[in-house]
Amino acid sequence: MSGTKKVVLFYPPYDGPPLGAPLSLLCLASPLLQAGFEVKIIDNLIAPNYDKAILQETADALCLGISVLTGPHIGAAVRVSRLIKKLRPELPIIFGGWHPSLATHQTLREPFVNAIVRGQGELTLLELVQRIAERSDWHGVQGLSFKDGDGKLIDEPERPVTNVNQLPPPSYHLADPAIYAAVSGVRQLAYTSSIGCPYQCNYCTDMVFYKRRFNAYTVDRVVSELSDLVPRYNIEHVPFFDSNFLVDRRRAVAIAKGIIATGVKFQWDFQTSTDFLSLMSEEEVHLLAESGVHHIGFGTESASQEVLTLMNKRFQHVEQMVETARKTHLAGIHVVFNIILGYPGETDSDRQKTFRVMSDIAKDYSNVSFSPNIFTPYPGIPIWPQLKSMGVREPQSLEEWETLALGTNVLPWLRGEDLHRLRRSLEYFLLNNQIRKFTRKIPWAQRGVRRLLGAPVRWRIGKSHYSFPWELWVSRAVERVVTKRSLLTGQALPERTEQAC
Repeated sequence: MSGTKKVVLFYPPYDGPPLGAPLSLLCLASPLLQAGFEVKIIDNLIAPNYDKAILQETADALCLGISVLTGPHIGAAVRVSRLIKKLRPELPIIFGGWHPSLATHQTLREPFVNAIVRGQGELTLLELVQRIAERSDWHGVQGLSFKDGDGKLIDEPERPVTNVNQLPPPSYHLADPAIYAAVSGVRQLAYTSSIGCPYQCNYCTDMVFYKRRFNAYTVDRVVSELSDLVPRYNIEHVPFFDSNFLVDRRRAVAIAKGIIATGVKFQWDFQTSTDFLSLMSEEEVHLLAESGVHHIGFGTESASQEVLTLMNKRFQHVEQMVETARKTHLAGIHVVFNIILGYPGETDSDRQKTFRVMSDIAKDYSNVSFSPNIFTPYPGIPIWPQLKSMGVREPQSLEEWETLALGTNVLPWLRGEDLHRLRRSLEYFLLNNQIRKFTRKIPWAQRGVRRLLGAPVRWRIGKSHYSFPWELWVSRAVERVVTKRSLLTGQALPERTEQAC
């Protein structure tokens, strides 16, 4: 195929364990391939020296597309874009993904960015690439923002949302699962069966990005694709990237039944909210487990109803968290409850209540783990006006957003003694949960460990008393406490030096 038909797509390196090939790029590639274009996908796991690989592939390419998330993702995207623009200033560089869609003009003002594909990008990118190949004008491409010949920023109208069932499946053949398995230790294939969530939590970018639309594959499509992909690529584990998988509970149960009926065996995970799972019957949750679900991540965030109300999560209640823990425990499914700390309006009393309630849940249900994070404000979220009035500085350039990794503390009200107390109480909360898990695994150690550490730790959490932390000194000498777990897989996440927890 002629080089004039080549499109290069780049997925920058990111923090966290690899969950398979970059699904966003595999989705973008499919319409391009159907239209007769050649697609080259580059990420750091396939090409550790990705700068050199991109330079080589873009030498005869139509354009370079880069998918960008807020945080550390941005650094490599900026560096590569500047390098390509220096050597090939005429090559269009197109940004897409979460961050450019939520901070469009700020990103587009960068001299190395020619265009931004906003939101659902498959058809917008295809139309733009066709215009580039034909050397025709870019005006009129729905869902596109770009700079015209005079440097003026142009925003074309939103592209109507496409039913995901009308889009071709991701181009999994462009990625070798063995490469990712060598890094992660398991043959994985990332999959998305739906996009969007109907809720409007004040801190969530999903609500801004997908505008509360739930857009899902049919049951037959999910079951058919997975029953084909898993044996074809010898897949052991399928992490679902759905924003809220259980929005349609009947659909979820039908998918589980369909997977069981195929006889194809694999493990799969998903994220959802406790209000949906708590409404499922015990039999339905058991069906999920029988089909291969071994982990579920939940955005529980807080056990204080006042804080949940501030977050616009009025739909969620502590009783639902307890019921979710109970039903998943009966089914043998491990769960991770996410906790957001430092949310505007949260008090120390609210935090201590969260630690006490969550500790009680973990005491009764050994399948529960936690992933705590300092509240991180991302671009476009509804709460930004309030954050600005409270002294939070919004990053003023694309590169400034690079430093805003998950858990980075930029909150002016969480400093000094308040931050110290939060860290100390969080350490005790996690230590308490770890002691329980340790003593359950080693019965002969239960009496001694609980006597030495367990009872004092529970007393501290109950009384919110954290001075002279001798229990933490002992635990650090024996074993590092895991503070963060992936909501999607439950795996321990690497710590970052700038994170507050």
